Amino acid sequence: MGPITNRYTDLVDIEHPIVQEGLGPFRTSKLAAAVSEAGGLGTVSMPGFPQDLAAGARTFREHIEECASMTGRHFAVNIPIGVDANGDVLPFTDAYLDAVLDARRADEGLARQLNVLTTSAGFPGRYVRRVRDEGLIHQHKVGSTRQAVKAQEAGVDVVIAAGYEMGGHAPAKAVHTFVLTPSVTEAVDVPVLLTGGARDGRTLAAALCLGAEGVAMGTRFVASAENSDWHPAYRQAILDAAEGDDVAFDGVYGPCRGLRNAASAKLSEAHGDPVELTRWKIESMRRAQTEGDVDGGLVLAGQVAGAITDLVSVRELVPGMAEEAAQVLRKLSPR
Repeated sequence: MGPITNRYTDLVDIEHPIVQEGLGPFRTSKLAAAVSEAGGLGTVSMPGFPQDLAAGARTFREHIEECASMTGRHFAVNIPIGVDANGDVLPFTDAYLDAVLDARRADEGLARQLNVLTTSAGFPGRYVRRVRDEGLIHQHKVGSTRQAVKAQEAGVDVVIAAGYEMGGHAPAKAVHTFVLTPSVTEAVDVPVLLTGGARDGRTLAAALCLGAEGVAMGTRFVASAENSDWHPAYRQAILDAAEGDDVAFDGVYGPCRGLRNAASAKLSEAHGDPVELTRWKIESMRRAQTEGDVDGGLVLAGQVAGAITDLVSVRELVPGMAEEAAQVLRKLSPR
């Protein structure tokens, strides 16, 4: 069996069906470039929710341009569609989308590289036509089969089936990947990626057996040598995590999963102004990532953290995963 190619790798034009998840609210440009250089699809994450959205948009564009300068291959960006209590889309979504489109319009070379936009959280319907008209492939993350069907009907190109075990913002429906993924792949015709629990070639092979055409990973890529923008203490917290050390808590716009620590315990007892609490959560996440405060800051991570014990090289991990998956599938093939 040769390299694993399918509709997804053909659509996005990458070597291996392995995607780095969005990992905000901090810089991931170096990591994204490393994943793309290794033959997967790296993702530049949005830089949080600053009070000055114009400044945040400029930072996002700087990260995008930095990634483009470090790889000649394709990469993606991730923009959640946040909504308020009334269901109205929060202003940061449009501000960050404008930053992405402005960066592509200003540089034809960058536009060829930045060919994928991933949305999550809220329904993407109002953005589908705009994303398509700009020549971008639109991926949307869902936590239920119903959401997958709605996203396909709206016109997205790829669905990411997000299991509840994933790190960061997890789906409210709390359905795990082994149940969700085959249901989604049966319900939609577009390519499907699995996210939540993937970490090696065996889990990539399992995703393919469930009907997905690739995996998206966050926690595994956090614990990598190329994730040099994040504090080493954060990566070490992932390596030190034991099975069951993760916990789900109320995040910025839905359930969130991270490591159990003083910050997650404090959050479970928190009360007061919702806006101020949201700002504390975002600042706490940033502090863990940039300053290494892995006890007083929220350490976003999936359940798979308990199975990750080594710091890997992205350059070796991505093609190695694909080769291992091919070997597993070859062993399962009838002679």
